[in-house]
Amino acid sequence: MEFNIVEMGKAFMVLFAVIDIIGNVPVIIKLKEKAGEIQALKASLVALGIMLVFLFAGEMLLGVLGVNIKAFAVAGSLILFALAFEMIFGIELFKDDSSNYKIVSIVPLAFPLIAGAGTMTTLISLRVEYAAINIAVAVVLNIVLVFIVLKLTRRIERLLGSGGIAILQKVFGIILLAIAVKLFADNAKELFG
Repeated sequence: MEFNIVEMGKAFMVLFAVIDIIGNVPVIIKLKEKAGEIQALKASLVALGIMLVFLFAGEMLLGVLGVNIKAFAVAGSLILFALAFEMIFGIELFKDDSSNYKIVSIVPLAFPLIAGAGTMTTLISLRVEYAAINIAVAVVLNIVLVFIVLKLTRRIERLLGSGGIAILQKVFGIILLAIAVKLFADNAKELFG
C-alpha cells in the first residue's frame, strides 16, 4: 500500500467521469433555483464522508453479505455502463426523488448526485486494481473540485454555455463507457473463468 501518482491520476479520472460534476451543473442550477441556496461546504464534506467510509468499509460490508469483490466489480461495470448510456444519449435511467428541497445540500446533492450508486460501485471496483491510499487521495481531490464547482456553478454555466456542458457530458460519457467495458472484461473472465 504505497502512494503511486499514476494510480492516483487514473483513479482521479475515473471518479471525475463518474461524479461528472461539470455535466451536473444544469441539475445543480435547477436545485439552487428550487431550494434557494446550496451549502457547498456541507454537501462536499457529506459526500467525502460517504465515499471514504464506503472506500474503506465497503469491501467488509460485501464480505458480510457474502458478495465476491469480482462479482461486485462486474455488477458495478453494468451500472457504469448505464450511467455512460445516460450521459451519451441524454436519457434518464436512474430517477431521483427531489421532492424535499429543505435538505437539498445533503439529499439529493451529496447523496445520490455526488456520492451515489455509481460512485460507490466505482470505489469498490477501483480497490481491485489500485491501492486504497491512491484512491483516497483521488477522492479528496475530486471533492475539492466538487466544492469549487458548487461555489462557481453560475460562472461555469455562463462560461461553457449549454452547448459546452452538453459536449463535456458526452465526452465523459464515452470515457466512462470505455472504463465500464474494461472493468467488465477484466473481472468477468476471472469470475466466470
